Amino acid sequence: MSLDTILAISGKPGLYKMLTRTRTGIVAESLLDKKRMGVNIHNNISVLSEIAIYTLTEEVPLKEVFKKIFEKEDGKKTTVSHKDSTIELEEYFFEILPDYDEDRVYVSDIKKVIQWYNLLHDHDLLQDIQEKEETEKVASKPSSTDEEE
Repeated sequence: MSLDTILAISGKPGLYKMLTRTRTGIVAESLLDKKRMGVNIHNNISVLSEIAIYTLTEEVPLKEVFKKIFEKEDGKKTTVSHKDSTIELEEYFFEILPDYDEDRVYVSDIKKVIQWYNLLHDHDLLQDIQEKEETEKVASKPSSTDEEE
């Protein structure tokens, strides 16, 4: 599963997996309690693959931020909690993304990123991102026969 099917719904806790589209919205399943619910098209729905974090030079896709956290933590959950102090959260995020824009990335955003990372980790969805990344790297490398020609 990729981040294309994982949703954040405004006003609802946690993350959701999109199951199907309907005429009036979507049917989503909570990653927290596995409950299914209909979500109206008028709700504010964000697909994780479309979210990015502001830096001083560019916007970094959330997938890349998750990958950096995954590498820093050696594939484990974060060493900080989304409930830790503001200073601890900002220091941790600075280690992950040293040039993040402190004026546009709020502590509430950092808390969400950490909470979402740990939730995705609990459901083994980060491993899929890592494996997909490695598959893409292997596919893009030239083979040894290409170099000989």
